[in-house]
Amino acid sequence: MARADFIAGPGNEAALAFIDSWPDWPVAAAVLHGPPGAGKTHLVSAWRERAHAGIVSASALENIERDRPLAIEDVDSSAATASRDSILFALIEGAARDRPVLLTGREPPASWPVTLPDLASRFSAILSFALWAPDEGLLADLARKLFADRQLTVPEPVIRRMIVSLERSPGAIRAFVAEADAKALSEGRPVNLSLVRDMLETRDGGLP
Repeated sequence: MARADFIAGPGNEAALAFIDSWPDWPVAAAVLHGPPGAGKTHLVSAWRERAHAGIVSASALENIERDRPLAIEDVDSSAATASRDSILFALIEGAARDRPVLLTGREPPASWPVTLPDLASRFSAILSFALWAPDEGLLADLARKLFADRQLTVPEPVIRRMIVSLERSPGAIRAFVAEADAKALSEGRPVNLSLVRDMLETRDGGLP
């Protein structure tokens, strides 16, 4: 989850540029939104390291310390209650250059459910950056990097087979690379197309 491990692509370049611009943000409150696996949590983690920020789920806002930058995750996945919305409104209203607020969610903030009209207005006006589901190119780059991190060089047909056969998410790619490394070590085999085929044949829905 370090910044150096984040792979840039067309679907995340605006959000990444904003995170990289810290501490010279033009606003004190902003939103990252996109589907699971798009990289929101990774960017929040990278920002936390740079800004020494706290991270909290939107469903657990009670008794938070507001003396430093703060990331609030999964806003539109938490129940919209009067208590939650009052806290969110106060946090956004109190955001400042040295105590910014970064929120995340799946949908654009203007569509986030709320009970407080004033909070709905803030969500509609807040600066937001969309992240899209990773495309094939980004997932292939991720697979290459994960193998390289394990000091493994694999043929390109292995990468292509993984991309067309696995769920198109960073989590699926990470899990498969770890599994392939373990299988190769246990069987004394290289990570090649034959090994990947064997792995896929044992999976439900895997391509033979």
